[in-house]
Amino acid sequence: MEMPAPNPAILSAKARIVARLRGVLPADAVIDAPEETRAYECDALTAYRCAPLAAVLPSSTAEVAAILKICHEEGVPVVPRGSGTSLAGGALPTADSVILGVARMNEVLETDYDNRFIRVQTGRTNLSVTGAVETDGFFYAPDPSSQLACAIAGNIAMNSGGAHCLKYGVTTNNLLGVTLVQMDGTVVEIGGAHLDAGGLDLLGLICGSEGQLGVVTEATLRILPKPEGARPVLIGYDSNEVAGQCVSDIIKAGVLPVAIEFMDRPCIRATEDFAKAGYPDCEALLIVEVEGSDTEIDAQLGVISQIARKHNPVELRESRSAEESARIWLGRKSAFGAMGQINDYMCLDGTIPVNELPYVLRRIGEMSKDYGLDVGNVFHAGDGNMHPLILFDANKPGDLEKCEAFGADILKLCVEVGGCLTGEHGVGIEKRDLMGSQFSDDDMQAQMRVKDVFDPTWLLNPAKVFPLAVSDAHRGVAA
Repeated sequence: MEMPAPNPAILSAKARIVARLRGVLPADAVIDAPEETRAYECDALTAYRCAPLAAVLPSSTAEVAAILKICHEEGVPVVPRGSGTSLAGGALPTADSVILGVARMNEVLETDYDNRFIRVQTGRTNLSVTGAVETDGFFYAPDPSSQLACAIAGNIAMNSGGAHCLKYGVTTNNLLGVTLVQMDGTVVEIGGAHLDAGGLDLLGLICGSEGQLGVVTEATLRILPKPEGARPVLIGYDSNEVAGQCVSDIIKAGVLPVAIEFMDRPCIRATEDFAKAGYPDCEALLIVEVEGSDTEIDAQLGVISQIARKHNPVELRESRSAEESARIWLGRKSAFGAMGQINDYMCLDGTIPVNELPYVLRRIGEMSKDYGLDVGNVFHAGDGNMHPLILFDANKPGDLEKCEAFGADILKLCVEVGGCLTGEHGVGIEKRDLMGSQFSDDDMQAQMRVKDVFDPTWLLNPAKVFPLAVSDAHRGVAA
């Protein structure tokens, strides 16, 4: 993976830059020893690594502003980092960059149940947002699989979703306002504790911008009353295509489950060995969850079960208790960790129209045979957000490159059928060179002009999202 060559002037000025950073931060908040910066050399896309010039761990918006002002004056690139769970290389540094981690910024700043919002520092983990309000009968809806670890900062950067996005939407549908620090240290407030702000939709612009426009230090999030109840049903099929058709038929029937999750045989077997959730040994598995009152749940599951039976399932298991519900979800929540125990893998993220699921799953199977690499599919089927896991051997010469080529073909396929390159992981570096498959040069130039406005010197995460050849003239301003 090509990255810009580090600026030798910045490398030679490391001592001065680090000293200036230490002047505005506590002693333990600046990390510059080579053996310690290795902890920041990659995120969850571990195939690519590079230790940064330094890493800083601020505790407040004021400290973030001071850091950015110094880096702006010194011409140092800054790579914002939440919890480092990005699967697209969004927090991969260059040797002349400073990692700005927000992990210490994890406080709840305000909770308002009457107006249904919570304001938090963005280093707070996704799951702990719900943890702060659940005893009062509320929850935060977006629930990425990494919700135990991932930070709200990264959720905003990548517009993360999760299993429940089919009903509740992704981060942008649950984000009300942000405190944003621009590269020159200017602090701005965008949106706020209300449903919609007047004027330009700058909040929609910030959410999903992958740390290229500013560093989000505080977020106002929508919280919702907990539903009266929820119940999943597990449906097994002997064909990926049939399972995909079942998903399409459920959506066409007008039923709105809170989640529809898909797993294929490689994932089912791996999760069974790992979590022992009691899944059937079949080709494809669907987990469909609905919520509401008992009457509403029974009515919705009645329709879903009727549709499922038309496709001759090998098993249809409706939960009858909280314990059974937890076991049905156990394997799905463990899938990525379970797959990691059996092989190196690259987790992709593309989105397709739901009615194209059967065709796309068949083509992925055909490409798997062509490339000689196994692939496991686990994804949010209800909104077509796919997460193919391509298995490869990182120690085998050429296997990573073959995996990258296979992944590129899958993502191009997503675009070809009317989908897009990403649903929730972002572009980062993983899909950077595929942007031309979805966007024209004029499209990308328009997007980069937006970055020019927010970050004229292109110092914030400059090597991400846009192909290097396309962004070269813009990045040249910083050089």
